[in-house]
Amino acid sequence: MKRRDFVKATAIASAGMLVGKSSIAEDDAISARNAAKFKLNYAPHFGMFRRLAGNDPIDQLKFAADQGFAAWEDNGMKGKPVELQDKIAKTMDELGMTMGVFVAHADFRSKGFVTNDKDARDRVVQDVKDSIDVAKRVNAKWVTVVPDAYVDNKEWGYQTANCIELLRRCAEVCEPHGLVMVLEPLNWWTNHPGLFLHKIPQAYEICRAVDSPSCKILFDIYHQQIQEGNLIPNIDMAWSEVGYFQCGDNPGRKEPGTGEINYRNVFKHLHAKGFDGIMGMEHGNSKPGKEGDQAVIDAYRAADDF
Repeated sequence: MKRRDFVKATAIASAGMLVGKSSIAEDDAISARNAAKFKLNYAPHFGMFRRLAGNDPIDQLKFAADQGFAAWEDNGMKGKPVELQDKIAKTMDELGMTMGVFVAHADFRSKGFVTNDKDARDRVVQDVKDSIDVAKRVNAKWVTVVPDAYVDNKEWGYQTANCIELLRRCAEVCEPHGLVMVLEPLNWWTNHPGLFLHKIPQAYEICRAVDSPSCKILFDIYHQQIQEGNLIPNIDMAWSEVGYFQCGDNPGRKEPGTGEINYRNVFKHLHAKGFDGIMGMEHGNSKPGKEGDQAVIDAYRAADDF
């Protein structure tokens, strides 16, 4: 090869290497940015990233971890096959992810919490007992309990006393296993008219009366924005009894930034208080397809930027 041709070839090769290195560096920078840890432990759920990650639940867990999410929740975990529960737990352990809530009991037609119906109340206790093995299998510390519906022909105080008594029975089941029931107040005005537990001060009163480390509040920010607002002051006043948070913007119950809630300020406040628990992402995606999945990730990056 003539010297002129050799020099030309070397220059072309060097340029190609530079382009290649630049491309690799750019890809690495994107990966690092996506994998950066969030300030709070936001917990997606199965299906939220299925357009980007695929339908396999294990692939969804791995994808979420790659994006920097350190937690996960699954309301329907109790109904999944044992083999899948084991596989999910193993994968999360390998990824260093924390398991959030699954539903231990929620029967919106029952009135067992507020009445003296023995069979209905025994079913609630059994639902909690049935959750123990599942919680151990998937390394869950928290389970959701919804205290069902109220009756309109009994004074509210009697219904509250009945609820407290039943929760004490359930707490006795949970305490030896270190399991925490988190009671979720659900709003009356948009989603769940007729349910007994609907306000944070009400949940606070009940948890103080049950007086157990296994009975705390699930503060769902979406529901409480609708029900009573005054979010940050209510968080502060109920703080000693709050065990878990969930979020979703209002109206629409989609990712932060799609509604009226200033999630950056709310998240900043929780971080400043030293909250190191889980923020469950119990909402839908505002956009369809892969664009919608990415929009959720981008929304949490923006809300977590404080």
